Amino acid sequence: MIRRPVVWQRILKLMAIALMLAASLGACRDAPTGPELKPLQLVWQDEFDGPAGQPPDTLRWRHDVGGSGWGNNQLEYDTDRPENASLDGSGHLAIVAREEAYMGRAYTSARINTRGRFAATYGRFEARIKLPSGRGLWPAFWLLGSDLDAVGWPTCGEIDIMEYRGQQPRVVHGSLHGPGYSGGSALTSPFELIPSAFDQGFHDFAVEWDAERITWMVDGITYKTATPDDLPAGTRWVFDHPFFIILNVAVGGNYVGPPDASTSFPQTLLVDRVRVYQAEP
Repeated sequence: MIRRPVVWQRILKLMAIALMLAASLGACRDAPTGPELKPLQLVWQDEFDGPAGQPPDTLRWRHDVGGSGWGNNQLEYDTDRPENASLDGSGHLAIVAREEAYMGRAYTSARINTRGRFAATYGRFEARIKLPSGRGLWPAFWLLGSDLDAVGWPTCGEIDIMEYRGQQPRVVHGSLHGPGYSGGSALTSPFELIPSAFDQGFHDFAVEWDAERITWMVDGITYKTATPDDLPAGTRWVFDHPFFIILNVAVGGNYVGPPDASTSFPQTLLVDRVRVYQAEP
């Protein structure tokens, strides 16, 4: 048996006490110190698993079909053909913009949404996406108020989680549209990716939305928050009711201008997943 001097016994005892205190402080630091936040739970998703050429799941998505310009002077005809929107067989949805004469238009693409299938008020809406590039391309991941038919746009509200000008492959925008702050007067902020570009790989685009604010993120980095206090004087916050999800690739339009000789086709938006989380009841 080894006998230690008394002084060393005291030192060891003090060290043991210090370690216990450190562990206790660490536990306190991990515990909530204010009102407990309810954890989020996954309430809706699409992982786009399936064979190549399969259309988007009709239980989750529907197509907007037409070539009216959608109020933005877009140049494409949006179809429900698999040539414009289908699974790639590797766990992605491919929305493909093509240069082709179709229904009186020079381009085709697709615009899909969850209207009548899924809508939610508040939560985290996110998608992992690889963007195309080229002048005149306008991909977007966005939300629109489900009361669109009853009150019209922009009174229904619009939350642009991600929209992008193909001629600026390093920059995406997050925007908020409502009555008195829509179109060119929307509340908009850019996010620039340095040193890469959004057509070089997949990136996560998300908003977290509650009764008091909407926050925009790219790859987990917060770059914009909007609250009712940010609205122009005399306007109102209309983000307190269900919104549905939209994914599309426009060609041309007021926001991006037309393609030119530098724009190659076809151009593909690849979506790895879309998920929605809400606080547990």
